[in-house]
Amino acid sequence: MKIVFDSQIFGWQQYGGISRYFSELADYFAHSTKEKVKIFSPFYVNEYISAVTNHPFGIKVPNWPRFYIFYRWANFLLGKLTVRNLRDVDIFHETYYSFSDICPPSAKRVITVLDMTHEKFMEFFAKNNPTSLNKAYAVHRADHIICISENTRQDLITLLGVPKEKTSVVYLGWSLNSHNDANTFQPPRKPFVLFVGQRPGYKNFQRLLKVFAHSKILKKDFSLVCFGGGRFSEEEKRDIESLRLSLYDVIQISGDDNLLGKLYSRAAVFVYPSLYEGFGIPLLEAMAFDCPVACSNTSSFPEVVGNAAELFDPIDESDIMRAIEGVLLSAERSSVLIQKGKERIKLFSWEKCAQETLQVYRKILRGQVS
Repeated sequence: MKIVFDSQIFGWQQYGGISRYFSELADYFAHSTKEKVKIFSPFYVNEYISAVTNHPFGIKVPNWPRFYIFYRWANFLLGKLTVRNLRDVDIFHETYYSFSDICPPSAKRVITVLDMTHEKFMEFFAKNNPTSLNKAYAVHRADHIICISENTRQDLITLLGVPKEKTSVVYLGWSLNSHNDANTFQPPRKPFVLFVGQRPGYKNFQRLLKVFAHSKILKKDFSLVCFGGGRFSEEEKRDIESLRLSLYDVIQISGDDNLLGKLYSRAAVFVYPSLYEGFGIPLLEAMAFDCPVACSNTSSFPEVVGNAAELFDPIDESDIMRAIEGVLLSAERSSVLIQKGKERIKLFSWEKCAQETLQVYRKILRGQVS
């Protein structure tokens, strides 16, 4: 079987869950199977695919956002001239949602739908954001669709009218590794609650900030550490100030996977208050580093964490506070969640994800799925 991944995600995502997913698949196929796999990305900024066993077709370019449109169009035009004319490709797996199609005529088109956030929370995105329109085109022309959770599949079926038999569910894995190095890590002065990733809109950070400020326990005895997501915006700084907090109470930190692993291992609790996620890899990462988890009870969260997290209603500030304080104030509850988390992560791995993806490919080629 010959498998080709297109350039889309690798041309604009330097780090991130989507490019991690595809690079893990490509590396497993190249290293652990007899299948032929190629990442076609003439220009890429991604850091993960340089380590893939079968290196991508292309060159790494500077991560300059102002050039993203050039990278995208150059990759598309080169793909149209080369990939579109290949005659020996069996599976063409698109790495994001594109209006344009460069699938070789011999191949079956596969696309992975990660979530339906743009369709369910349109108010949090720019009106001219093309993601929903491009997704609809990509989904309906695909021969088969892989969804990363059952919740995502049900949302896809409901919102875009896709037949269930055209879909499969394959869960993601996790691979965050941490190691001791020469870099010094200075933890906050107080024990801390950890938040990871982007903060605006449906990520629900603003509500978590209010909970932190209104809880006497959290405000007095803990810091709130936010990893990634960029520096605090001026609006976020005003929100922090208006809640009578300081940048000593709420701390933004950026860094690599090694630093993130250290934060997970030292955090008193990891909180994921998002209103919606297609899966939620940070949940598994936290569990892997023996960090108790408190998260939303919506979308795919219960499907991923099972009984290994303290669940809360993400729009109810009092319930968020109850869940977080319940973990922080009970050593027994925290210990139980850590132990359950150790068991839960055994259900997820990139190896399992790749093996199940390969099974889907084979069924498509045999005509056993739509």
